[in-house]
Amino acid sequence: MAIIAKDTGSGKDFTPAPGGVHAAVCCDVVDLGVLEVNYKGKTKKQHKIRIVWQIEPTMEDGKPFIVQKRYTLSLFEKAALRSDLESWRSRPFTQEELNGFDVETVIGAPALLNVVPEMKDGKVYANVKSIMRLPNNFIKLQPRDYVRVCDRDPAQHAEEMPPVGEGITDDDVPF
Repeated sequence: MAIIAKDTGSGKDFTPAPGGVHAAVCCDVVDLGVLEVNYKGKTKKQHKIRIVWQIEPTMEDGKPFIVQKRYTLSLFEKAALRSDLESWRSRPFTQEELNGFDVETVIGAPALLNVVPEMKDGKVYANVKSIMRLPNNFIKLQPRDYVRVCDRDPAQHAEEMPPVGEGITDDDVPF
């Protein structure tokens, strides 16, 4: 089967999610596999995932905005994934959970996200800066008009996700 590449316009029509604090729902956890990353001038391989949320505001076409954050798949005490999950759950992990936590259990979970627009190379990216538990008085969103990456036709995957900006970084301490 042929693999066809085409010019998609490099995201010119892409509208980043608005900045601010938004009610959200997790709609996907994507296993990115083991990737080479550079940290302080050193290249190493790390297992990465991406957590994807839909936020309450909608685009002009009525579809919800999608925001995402990439993580090293680690629950090490200084890992960004652990910090964000503990903030989101409003409690620390138990030792049993630290021995093995299925990150896909957050799919469908509500959250309150702080989204901050950041400019990089002339483009604006919507970066998730913090994740909190959704207060009880907020309406819990349900994922809509979204197909998990693992359930998609591979040819559609690259076109449907918003661009991941260079401004999105992993705050993980190397180990």
